[in-house]
Amino acid sequence: MQQSAVPELAHTNTRPIHWLATATAVAGVVAFSSVLQPNPATAAQAAGPEARTAPVAATAPDPAAVHFPIDCGPVKAKIQKQVSGDLDGDGRPETVVVVHCDAPMGTPPDAVYVITRAKGTGEPRVVATLLSPKTRNTVTDFTVSDGTVLATLLGYSTSDVPSCCPDVTDKAKWQWKDGAFVRSTPAGTHTV
Repeated sequence: MQQSAVPELAHTNTRPIHWLATATAVAGVVAFSSVLQPNPATAAQAAGPEARTAPVAATAPDPAAVHFPIDCGPVKAKIQKQVSGDLDGDGRPETVVVVHCDAPMGTPPDAVYVITRAKGTGEPRVVATLLSPKTRNTVTDFTVSDGTVLATLLGYSTSDVPSCCPDVTDKAKWQWKDGAFVRSTPAGTHTV
């Protein structure tokens, strides 16, 4: 029988008292560490000359909680499309929606609304009507890019054209200028 180079140590023979001492020590460390927690993390920086204000990431308003100014009679208003972007340059996104009445037959005209958050409450609300359903247009392509709302509108050359068959295509562009949305039609986009 060969002898080990390291002599037998007394504490290598575990007994229940060793396990009890280890468990008590671990419990003490866990209890003590729960008392010595660091301060909760916050997104705000401490005040001081080196502190800088970082932009707050805002979320676009949810149109599902909005009542739209469209008269649909016995049927409900339906959101067809929605896009978001900062339209007025304030750093907070707005939501632009295409809405029409959810009619079971025919081609109901579309309306285009801009939704923002109310100051103070943050509740979503309609702040502008870009396209009224009274124009009898249907919106196809619809985007927000660089603070501009772009849409392709299908419409009618006269009131005699049936609602099923629009015969005019227009491109529309809306931009926020001097406190209002201004509509323009890019050159060469009107087709009959």
